[in-house]
Amino acid sequence: MYDARKFKQLVHYVCSRRSDNPSSLGAVKLNKTLWLSDLASFYTLGHPITGARYVKRQFGPVPTPILPTLRELESEGVLTITEADHYGKRKTEYVVNLPATDEFLSPEERGIVERMIRFVCEEHTAASISEASHDHIWKAAEDGEEIPLFTVFAQPGKITEEEREWARMTLEAEGL
Repeated sequence: MYDARKFKQLVHYVCSRRSDNPSSLGAVKLNKTLWLSDLASFYTLGHPITGARYVKRQFGPVPTPILPTLRELESEGVLTITEADHYGKRKTEYVVNLPATDEFLSPEERGIVERMIRFVCEEHTAASISEASHDHIWKAAEDGEEIPLFTVFAQPGKITEEEREWARMTLEAEGL
């Protein structure tokens, strides 16, 4: 179940963890950190951190509440959102005006979020983390389509001719 308050706190927390170097966290990396944190929590703990809904976008999965949440954090004076030139492209940066807390996270969730922040922000560029998020599940979805967290368990594979025949027979038997 989606927890809007926890999602907002997580966005603030992730931005605050990169506040010493705001240029290390743009919109792409923020979205990937949120996605991977919820995905890893779902995989390891059996539940997501925020319960946010993620949809397919050009640069990978994006949480649907991200824009209203960022506008709310900015209107409250928690963040200042700026645009910067980054190698000839526009990049969103987040300046943290008020400190964030991590009290809303369990110790296990905090560990997951910290690992995802390091992974996304220190081991990847925006381009490389976008490419990494373009997995078989992302490729199977249509733009704007929800990518459920349970897809973390999906394994790519090949459909055998026997499986195709079974599907044809099943459809014919159902009159479809």
